Amino acid sequence: MTKNIYFASDFHLGSPNHTESRRREDRIVRWLNFIMPNCSELFLMGDVFDFWFEYKYVVPKGFVRLQGKLAEMSDKGIKIYFFKGNHDMWVKDYFIKEMGMQIVSDELVIERGGKKFYLHHGDGLGPGDKKYKFLRKIFRNPLCQWLFGIVPPRIGMGIASAWSAHSRAASKAEEVFLGEDKEWLAIYAKEKLQNEHFDYFVFGHRHLPIEMKLNTQSTYINIGEWLNYNSYGVFDGEKLKLEYFAPSP
Repeated sequence: MTKNIYFASDFHLGSPNHTESRRREDRIVRWLNFIMPNCSELFLMGDVFDFWFEYKYVVPKGFVRLQGKLAEMSDKGIKIYFFKGNHDMWVKDYFIKEMGMQIVSDELVIERGGKKFYLHHGDGLGPGDKKYKFLRKIFRNPLCQWLFGIVPPRIGMGIASAWSAHSRAASKAEEVFLGEDKEWLAIYAKEKLQNEHFDYFVFGHRHLPIEMKLNTQSTYINIGEWLNYNSYGVFDGEKLKLEYFAPSP
């Protein structure tokens, strides 16, 4: 490996309003410009958008700067993976056709530089949160998606905007570390390790940058979000670490 692999998650573009979202989008594009010369693969680990639904002939308005930059990166040969999050699980084939991305619906296991990675947005994993896990099955049901798709975009997007207004991104609630015995994604990772070895577990969703040793050989990393932390993961071929992009004035 001669170039780095990058991981980022939870941009939540579109939330909480157009002005703040545009500033965040500009910051993300600056970061992509910064990493592009030394990037071989980019893993977007979910909730890139606070809401995304692809109608047959319509996609959500906006976010053209991000999409243009991702298209440029793809054209340069950088492989881009787009994980479905709990806010943008309705991605279909638009990014595949326009930017050559690979869409990941759930987990993805990869090996790079002799290290084994378990990758997932993080929603619906670990103990608890039974209400969301039930809703996730409904939202991901093809029939339910088809029914939403026949609703006129003006109404459907209005419903989505009202729903997004109550999201964590919109509320700006501060996330705190719960402790090793209560961090549900770490609990999930430890359960996976009982049956299979992974060097790194990489998640988003948690909205908090976390790096935690699970045992002497395995590490859990949550790559945080871009509303407060501008955090991301970078693998240089030997080690995966958390880094932070300093926003310019």
